[in-house]
Amino acid sequence: MTGFRSGGARSAPARAHPEHRRRHTLYFLEHAARQRPVHLDTDIDMTRIEAHRSARRAAGGRYSVVTYLLHATGRVLHRHPEANAVLVPGGLFGLFGLRGPRTLRFTEVTAKLALDRTVDGERTVLSALLPALESASLDEIQRRVDRYRGPDTERLAEFRGVRLLGRLPVPLGRLAFAAALRDPARRPGVFGTVAVSSLGHRPVDGFHSSGGTAITLCAGRVVDRPVVREGRLAVAPVMRLGLTFDHRVVDGGTAADVLGDLKHELEGFDDGAEEDGTQPLVRGAGADLRP
Repeated sequence: MTGFRSGGARSAPARAHPEHRRRHTLYFLEHAARQRPVHLDTDIDMTRIEAHRSARRAAGGRYSVVTYLLHATGRVLHRHPEANAVLVPGGLFGLFGLRGPRTLRFTEVTAKLALDRTVDGERTVLSALLPALESASLDEIQRRVDRYRGPDTERLAEFRGVRLLGRLPVPLGRLAFAAALRDPARRPGVFGTVAVSSLGHRPVDGFHSSGGTAITLCAGRVVDRPVVREGRLAVAPVMRLGLTFDHRVVDGGTAADVLGDLKHELEGFDDGAEEDGTQPLVRGAGADLRP
Protein backbone atom coordinates (compact mmCIF):
# COMPACT_ATOMS: atom_id res chain seq x y z
CA MET A 1 0.00 0.00 0.00
CA THR A 2 1.55 3.28 -1.07
CA GLY A 3 1.26 6.63 0.67
CA PHE A 4 0.50 5.05 4.06
CA ARG A 5 0.73 7.52 6.92
CA SER A 6 0.79 7.00 10.67
CA GLY A 7 0.04 9.96 12.88
CA GLY A 8 0.47 12.33 9.97
CA ALA A 9 4.16 11.44 9.51
CA ARG A 10 5.54 10.00 6.29
CA SER A 11 8.08 7.21 6.69
CA ALA A 12 11.60 8.09 5.59
CA PRO A 13 12.83 6.51 2.35
CA ALA A 14 15.45 3.81 2.55
CA ARG A 15 18.97 5.18 2.34
CA ALA A 16 21.24 3.84 -0.37
CA HIS A 17 24.78 3.03 0.76
CA PRO A 18 27.74 3.30 -1.61
CA GLU A 19 28.73 -0.19 -2.73
CA HIS A 20 32.02 0.65 -4.40
CA ARG A 21 34.00 0.39 -1.13
CA ARG A 22 33.08 -3.31 -0.92
CA ARG A 23 33.48 -4.22 -4.57
CA HIS A 24 36.83 -5.88 -3.96
CA THR A 25 35.10 -8.14 -1.42
CA LEU A 26 32.37 -9.05 -3.88
CA TYR A 27 34.91 -9.89 -6.59
CA PHE A 28 36.80 -12.01 -4.08
CA LEU A 29 33.65 -13.90 -3.08
CA GLU A 30 32.97 -14.72 -6.72
CA HIS A 31 36.48 -16.16 -6.93
CA ALA A 32 36.24 -18.04 -3.60
CA ALA A 33 32.96 -19.67 -4.67
CA ARG A 34 35.04 -22.02 -6.84
CA GLN A 35 36.63 -23.58 -3.77
CA ARG A 36 35.48 -26.83 -2.16
CA PRO A 37 35.77 -25.88 1.51
CA VAL A 38 35.89 -28.38 4.37
CA HIS A 39 36.01 -27.20 7.98
CA LEU A 40 37.98 -28.44 10.98
CA ASP A 41 38.53 -26.90 14.42
CA THR A 42 40.22 -27.53 17.74
CA ASP A 43 40.75 -25.88 21.11
CA ILE A 44 44.15 -24.34 21.86
CA ASP A 45 45.41 -24.10 25.45
CA MET A 46 46.87 -20.59 25.48
CA THR A 47 48.45 -20.80 28.94
CA ARG A 48 52.05 -20.42 27.79
CA ILE A 49 51.23 -17.70 25.28
CA GLU A 50 49.22 -15.69 27.82
CA ALA A 51 52.13 -15.96 30.26
CA HIS A 52 54.50 -14.74 27.55
CA ARG A 53 52.16 -11.84 26.70
CA SER A 54 51.99 -10.85 30.37
CA ALA A 55 55.77 -10.84 30.64
CA ARG A 56 55.96 -8.71 27.50
CA ARG A 57 53.46 -6.19 28.93
CA ALA A 58 55.45 -6.04 32.18
CA ALA A 59 58.49 -5.13 30.11
CA GLY A 60 56.58 -2.27 28.45
CA GLY A 61 55.69 -3.95 25.14
CA ARG A 62 52.86 -5.94 23.66
CA TYR A 63 52.18 -8.87 21.39
CA SER A 64 48.70 -9.52 20.01
CA VAL A 65 47.26 -13.03 19.90
CA VAL A 66 47.16 -12.91 16.10
CA THR A 67 50.92 -12.27 16.09
CA TYR A 68 51.51 -15.62 17.80
CA LEU A 69 49.16 -17.30 15.35
CA LEU A 70 51.00 -15.79 12.38
CA HIS A 71 54.34 -16.80 13.90
CA ALA A 72 53.17 -20.41 14.30
CA THR A 73 51.53 -20.47 10.87
CA GLY A 74 54.74 -19.54 9.10
CA ARG A 75 56.69 -22.33 10.73
CA VAL A 76 53.99 -24.98 10.39
CA LEU A 77 53.24 -24.37 6.71
CA HIS A 78 56.95 -24.32 5.97
CA ARG A 79 56.96 -27.88 7.31
CA HIS A 80 53.87 -28.73 5.24
CA PRO A 81 54.57 -27.31 1.76
CA GLU A 82 51.74 -29.41 0.31
CA ALA A 83 49.34 -27.08 2.19
CA ASN A 84 51.20 -23.92 1.18
CA ALA A 85 50.05 -24.27 -2.40
CA VAL A 86 47.58 -23.18 -5.05
CA LEU A 87 45.56 -25.06 -7.64
CA VAL A 88 46.65 -24.57 -11.25
CA PRO A 89 43.69 -25.34 -13.54
CA GLY A 90 44.23 -27.63 -16.49
CA GLY A 91 42.64 -25.19 -18.90
CA LEU A 92 41.47 -26.20 -22.36
CA PHE A 93 44.03 -28.99 -22.64
CA GLY A 94 42.60 -30.57 -19.50
CA LEU A 95 39.35 -31.21 -21.35
CA PHE A 96 41.18 -33.63 -23.64
CA GLY A 97 43.13 -35.33 -20.86
CA LEU A 98 46.44 -33.79 -21.94
CA ARG A 99 47.03 -31.71 -18.85
CA GLY A 100 44.74 -31.76 -15.85
CA PRO A 101 44.73 -29.57 -12.74
CA ARG A 102 47.88 -29.61 -10.60
CA THR A 103 49.18 -27.82 -7.53
CA LEU A 104 51.95 -25.28 -7.32
CA ARG A 105 53.81 -25.25 -4.00
CA PHE A 106 55.48 -22.17 -2.55
CA THR A 107 58.67 -22.09 -0.49
CA GLU A 108 57.73 -18.83 1.24
CA VAL A 109 54.72 -18.47 3.54
CA THR A 110 52.72 -15.29 2.93
CA ALA A 111 49.69 -14.64 5.11
CA LYS A 112 46.70 -12.63 3.97
CA LEU A 113 45.48 -10.99 7.17
CA ALA A 114 41.88 -9.74 7.20
CA LEU A 115 41.47 -6.27 8.71
CA ASP A 116 38.20 -4.70 9.86
CA ARG A 117 38.60 -1.07 8.84
CA THR A 118 36.47 2.02 8.24
CA VAL A 119 36.96 3.66 4.85
CA ASP A 120 35.34 7.05 4.25
CA GLY A 121 32.86 6.38 7.03
CA GLU A 122 31.90 2.91 5.76
CA ARG A 123 33.00 -0.31 7.38
CA THR A 124 34.82 -2.75 5.10
CA VAL A 125 37.44 -5.52 5.05
CA LEU A 126 40.99 -4.94 3.85
CA SER A 127 43.54 -7.71 3.43
CA ALA A 128 47.19 -7.11 4.30
CA LEU A 129 49.99 -9.37 3.08
CA LEU A 130 52.73 -10.52 5.46
CA PRO A 131 55.45 -12.40 3.54
CA ALA A 132 58.31 -14.64 4.72
CA LEU A 133 56.53 -15.72 7.91
CA GLU A 134 58.58 -18.90 8.08
CA SER A 135 61.57 -16.89 9.33
CA ALA A 136 59.97 -13.76 10.83
CA SER A 137 60.35 -13.08 14.56
CA LEU A 138 57.52 -12.04 16.89
CA ASP A 139 58.84 -8.48 16.92
CA GLU A 140 58.92 -8.30 13.11
CA ILE A 141 55.41 -9.67 12.81
CA GLN A 142 54.04 -7.33 15.49
CA ARG A 143 55.55 -4.31 13.73
CA ARG A 144 53.82 -5.29 10.50
CA VAL A 145 50.50 -5.90 12.26
CA ASP A 146 50.72 -2.53 14.06
CA ARG A 147 51.40 -0.76 10.76
CA TYR A 148 48.27 -2.19 9.20
CA ARG A 149 46.17 -1.45 12.26
CA GLY A 150 47.31 2.17 12.45
CA PRO A 151 45.39 5.26 11.35
CA ASP A 152 44.64 5.81 7.65
CA THR A 153 45.47 2.20 6.81
CA GLU A 154 43.34 2.41 3.70
CA ARG A 155 45.65 5.12 2.31
CA LEU A 156 48.72 2.90 2.33
CA ALA A 157 50.29 2.18 -1.04
CA GLU A 158 49.53 -1.54 -0.65
CA PHE A 159 45.82 -0.86 -0.97
CA ARG A 160 46.03 1.21 -4.13
CA GLY A 161 44.64 -1.71 -6.12
CA VAL A 162 41.65 -1.99 -3.78
CA ARG A 163 40.90 1.70 -4.21
CA LEU A 164 41.14 1.31 -7.99
CA LEU A 165 38.75 -1.64 -8.00
CA GLY A 166 36.21 0.49 -6.17
CA ARG A 167 36.38 3.20 -8.83
CA LEU A 168 36.24 0.96 -11.90
CA PRO A 169 32.91 0.02 -13.50
CA VAL A 170 31.90 -3.47 -12.39
CA PRO A 171 32.71 -5.27 -15.68
CA LEU A 172 36.20 -3.74 -15.77
CA GLY A 173 36.67 -4.42 -12.07
CA ARG A 174 35.91 -8.10 -12.55
CA LEU A 175 38.38 -8.29 -15.44
CA ALA A 176 41.08 -6.50 -13.43
CA PHE A 177 40.59 -8.82 -10.45
CA ALA A 178 40.75 -11.92 -12.65
CA ALA A 179 43.85 -10.62 -14.43
CA ALA A 180 45.67 -10.14 -11.12
CA LEU A 181 45.09 -13.81 -10.26
CA ARG A 182 45.74 -15.28 -13.71
CA ASP A 183 49.37 -16.23 -13.10
CA PRO A 184 49.51 -18.76 -10.21
CA ALA A 185 53.21 -18.05 -9.64
CA ARG A 186 52.33 -14.44 -8.74
CA ARG A 187 49.59 -15.46 -6.33
CA PRO A 188 51.61 -14.94 -3.08
CA GLY A 189 52.14 -11.25 -3.90
CA VAL A 190 48.48 -10.73 -4.71
CA PHE A 191 46.51 -13.13 -2.56
CA GLY A 192 48.98 -14.69 -0.12
CA THR A 193 49.43 -18.43 0.41
CA VAL A 194 47.37 -18.73 3.62
CA ALA A 195 44.50 -16.61 4.95
CA VAL A 196 44.25 -15.60 8.62
CA SER A 197 41.29 -13.93 10.30
CA SER A 198 40.54 -13.17 13.95
CA LEU A 199 37.39 -12.13 15.80
CA GLY A 200 38.98 -12.68 19.19
CA HIS A 201 38.29 -9.11 20.26
CA ARG A 202 34.55 -9.91 20.19
CA PRO A 203 32.45 -12.51 22.04
CA VAL A 204 32.96 -15.05 19.25
CA ASP A 205 34.15 -18.50 20.27
CA GLY A 206 34.72 -19.90 16.80
CA PHE A 207 33.95 -19.35 13.13
CA HIS A 208 34.92 -20.54 9.65
CA SER A 209 35.51 -18.75 6.37
CA SER A 210 37.09 -19.50 3.00
CA GLY A 211 39.90 -17.06 2.35
CA GLY A 212 40.56 -18.09 -1.24
CA THR A 213 43.75 -19.96 -0.23
CA ALA A 214 44.41 -23.66 0.34
CA ILE A 215 44.28 -23.08 4.13
CA THR A 216 42.27 -20.46 6.02
CA LEU A 217 42.71 -20.00 9.78
CA CYS A 218 40.04 -18.39 11.96
CA ALA A 219 40.76 -17.48 15.58
CA GLY A 220 38.07 -16.82 18.16
CA ARG A 221 38.37 -15.26 21.59
CA VAL A 222 40.59 -16.48 24.42
CA VAL A 223 38.45 -17.32 27.44
CA ASP A 224 38.93 -19.32 30.64
CA ARG A 225 37.49 -22.82 30.27
CA PRO A 226 37.68 -26.07 32.24
CA VAL A 227 40.32 -28.50 30.99
CA VAL A 228 41.44 -31.93 32.18
CA ARG A 229 45.13 -32.56 32.84
CA GLU A 230 46.36 -35.92 34.05
CA GLY A 231 42.81 -36.76 35.13
CA ARG A 232 42.38 -33.57 37.16
CA LEU A 233 40.12 -30.61 36.40
CA ALA A 234 41.80 -27.24 35.89
CA VAL A 235 40.99 -23.86 34.37
CA ALA A 236 42.99 -22.52 31.43
CA PRO A 237 42.73 -19.76 28.81
CA VAL A 238 41.47 -21.51 25.68
CA MET A 239 41.09 -20.31 22.08
CA ARG A 240 39.02 -22.03 19.41
CA LEU A 241 40.96 -22.27 16.16
CA GLY A 242 39.10 -23.05 12.95
CA LEU A 243 40.80 -24.35 9.83
CA THR A 244 39.10 -24.38 6.44
CA PHE A 245 40.85 -26.20 3.62
CA ASP A 246 40.19 -26.28 -0.11
CA HIS A 247 39.65 -29.96 -0.86
CA ARG A 248 40.82 -29.39 -4.44
CA VAL A 249 44.31 -28.71 -3.09
CA VAL A 250 44.54 -30.51 0.26
CA ASP A 251 43.12 -33.76 1.60
CA GLY A 252 41.61 -34.13 5.04
CA GLY A 253 44.55 -36.03 6.52
CA THR A 254 47.00 -33.29 5.56
CA ALA A 255 44.68 -30.58 6.85
CA ALA A 256 44.31 -32.43 10.16
CA ASP A 257 48.10 -32.73 10.41
CA VAL A 258 48.45 -28.97 9.85
CA LEU A 259 45.87 -28.21 12.54
CA GLY A 260 47.51 -30.63 14.96
CA ASP A 261 50.93 -29.11 14.28
CA LEU A 262 49.53 -25.62 14.89
CA LYS A 263 48.05 -26.77 18.20
CA HIS A 264 51.40 -28.29 19.17
CA GLU A 265 53.28 -25.12 18.15
CA LEU A 266 50.96 -22.73 20.01
CA GLU A 267 50.49 -24.77 23.18
CA GLY A 268 54.21 -25.46 23.46
CA PHE A 269 55.30 -21.93 22.58
CA ASP A 270 58.87 -21.20 23.63
CA ASP A 271 60.93 -18.27 22.37
CA GLY A 272 64.06 -19.53 24.12
CA ALA A 273 64.15 -16.67 26.63
CA GLU A 274 64.43 -17.53 30.32
CA GLU A 275 63.01 -14.26 31.58
CA ASP A 276 59.60 -14.61 29.92
CA GLY A 277 58.04 -16.34 32.94
CA THR A 278 57.41 -19.69 31.24
CA GLN A 279 58.84 -23.03 32.22
CA PRO A 280 60.92 -25.27 29.93
CA LEU A 281 58.91 -26.86 27.15
CA VAL A 282 56.89 -29.90 28.19
CA ARG A 283 55.45 -32.27 25.58
CA GLY A 284 53.16 -35.25 25.75
CA ALA A 285 49.56 -36.14 26.47
CA GLY A 286 48.32 -34.77 29.76
CA ALA A 287 51.29 -32.44 30.15
CA ASP A 288 50.59 -29.39 32.29
CA LEU A 289 51.58 -26.43 30.18
CA ARG A 290 50.97 -23.84 32.85
CA PRO A 291 54.06 -21.93 34.05
